[in-house]
Amino acid sequence: MGILYSEPICQAAYNNDFNEVQLLLENNSDYLNIQDSFGGDTPLICACKQGNDRIVSYLLKRNADVNLRNKVSKTKQNENLIRMLLRAGADVNAADFSGSTALHYACEMKNQVVISLLLDAHADPSVKNQEGETPLDIARRLQFSNIESMLKKTS
Repeated sequence: MGILYSEPICQAAYNNDFNEVQLLLENNSDYLNIQDSFGGDTPLICACKQGNDRIVSYLLKRNADVNLRNKVSKTKQNENLIRMLLRAGADVNAADFSGSTALHYACEMKNQVVISLLLDAHADPSVKNQEGETPLDIARRLQFSNIESMLKKTS
């Protein structure tokens, strides 16, 4: 079933309903950065959660705030989304509720392409999350030697 949102534009972005997102924004531009009452997700976060590149691109062209944070979760990490968000000025070292950054999650998911993109954008591999782990610690714990090497080069 997925997630149910209190804000119709968040639901439309999550459901990849481009026409509905467009219609809602045309009717009220204040919806662009509205945050859902439960977890604080914005339409941009909702679209990112599902990897809905077309909606992400549309929202970014309308100047959606890439640095608004939600209260609970991470988004998908595909190369295209990461590139779009970084080009739009996303804080590469922004931490979530657990103190984890995109680099922490990319290490957990063994996503070498995304790790490389984040490091090229000056992601800090020394940031510790609430568990006291850095991305390098995660790579070591999960025995991802290639990722460990990538992170050591930038440390």
